Amino acid sequence: MKPTVLITGATSGIGEACARRFALGGYRLIITGRRSELLEKLKNSLDTEVLTLCFDVRNRNATRKAIDSIPEEWRIIDVLINNAGLAQGLEPEYEGDPDDWDRMIDTNIKGLLTMTRLIVPGMVQRNHGHVINVGSVAGDAAYANGNVYCATKAAVKTISDGLRIDVAQSAVRVTTLKPGLVETNFSNVRFHGDDARADTVYKGIKPLTGDDIAEVAYFAASAPEHVQIAEVLILATHQGSGSYIVRESE
Repeated sequence: MKPTVLITGATSGIGEACARRFALGGYRLIITGRRSELLEKLKNSLDTEVLTLCFDVRNRNATRKAIDSIPEEWRIIDVLINNAGLAQGLEPEYEGDPDDWDRMIDTNIKGLLTMTRLIVPGMVQRNHGHVINVGSVAGDAAYANGNVYCATKAAVKTISDGLRIDVAQSAVRVTTLKPGLVETNFSNVRFHGDDARADTVYKGIKPLTGDDIAEVAYFAASAPEHVQIAEVLILATHQGSGSYIVRESE
């Protein structure tokens, strides 16, 4: 039987790119997201077996119900990619919107924890599996006005490090991916649909793409089972850190 990968937030960006790369690599896919029409569109474009689950990782009960609904023949999950995540707002902490904070914390941290709690026990029991958590360079150091988002991605790193320790007695592997500037709909979401403002994020630099990050995820999953690629920082060539970017002058 083909190996199975479960990807959260698969309807766009890095999640969609991971779905396409792992399908190309011979995996069966369980893809999840909040928009059923986009899940079905992605499913129909992939040349592999695909199971779709429509739910919001912020809703723990809905998440549990969706995972419990997985048919028996799909229950052995070899790779879990905790990709669902977002940034909302770019203001000083003292001017931030508490609703934005809640959405980031509930998605980036609590959603990841819920999926880990539901999927990883089976991996430990089978003594086989791989968890790939999508963090960010923003988790290494805060940048101006990124306060809460940076904190959530720092939590992803720490949670991943803790999980790696907790499963070290088993053959389950844990990888943290820490992308820098990736051109997806990330900035559009951060700026609440302001396309013009989102476009300025990528101006003057060739950013990474979702496909670039998907290649790294697939590489980590394809390593020999005794090799655990614990953490990977992926930056565009002209990005030195989370806050230092050299842009071409106009």
